[in-house]
Amino acid sequence: MKRTEKVKVVDAQYLCAFLPNREGGYSVRCAAFPELVTNGKTLAEARAMAREALELCIEVYQDEGRRLPPPAREPRTTIREFIPVKMPRRMAMA
Repeated sequence: MKRTEKVKVVDAQYLCAFLPNREGGYSVRCAAFPELVTNGKTLAEARAMAREALELCIEVYQDEGRRLPPPAREPRTTIREFIPVKMPRRMAMA
């Protein structure tokens, strides 16, 4: 569902775990959003997919009136990166 209203955004980051798959590519999880699971054939593709999935999670949380969850720690054996996303300023201040 594409939004038509203009929304002020802020930059935010969520910690994602990139887990190498045996058959190649990476699976992506985000402890802050347990429902987020995505993947990519390369690390660059997995990063892009993570950004898209995070932005969709943020949109769903906003639509449902839910507060955004704080990030949580992942095991040290995974690749961990902050993925920047755009989010409505009013949600960042909550």
